[in-house]
Amino acid sequence: MDVEVKFRLQDAAVHRRLTTILSPFRAGTLHQQNFFFDTPTNTLSSRLSLLRISFHEEEARCIISLKSKPTLVDGVCRVEKDKEEFDPCIGRACVEDPARLARIESSIMKRIRDEFGVGEGVSFVCLGGFENKKTDFHWKNLRVEVDETRYEFGTYYEIECESEDPDGVKKLLEDFLKENGIPYSYSKMTKFDIYKSGELPK
Repeated sequence: MDVEVKFRLQDAAVHRRLTTILSPFRAGTLHQQNFFFDTPTNTLSSRLSLLRISFHEEEARCIISLKSKPTLVDGVCRVEKDKEEFDPCIGRACVEDPARLARIESSIMKRIRDEFGVGEGVSFVCLGGFENKKTDFHWKNLRVEVDETRYEFGTYYEIECESEDPDGVKKLLEDFLKENGIPYSYSKMTKFDIYKSGELPK
């Protein structure tokens, strides 16, 4: 189970202010492309699951992941997540022809076949995707990510911090943001749900 604290940042100006304040703790920046898949009959989403292929720094790395049963309450997201490294060339081929997913050798796809009953005769479709830029900061013994997610309909800014103590991290981050006059709100939707809705949250 992955547990993350997620706060929404209001706009680009607030994002810029926060990354400037955190700049002494900056550890690096990751550019990521994300593509999502399901069967034509929504076999995965009907069981609150999501298959994703993500490319890091264009083709440098590729990761295939299965996320299941996400909850997002009061700025704390919990999700069952399974992931593995993937050959970027195969990943790109699956984006171009999603039917290939049913035939590839992967522990994730084996799990989908076994648990969801999706056999080789079932095709997959690409649901689309989006790009994001994650700036990592090592702050207070935490890995804090400040995200910039680009959709066709706008850009969404968010703070994420994975922790086994979400309540403690949540308070630490909130105190820091308030002390520095950074406006924020609890995230209420996952990035994929925002993508599906076709508009940024109000």
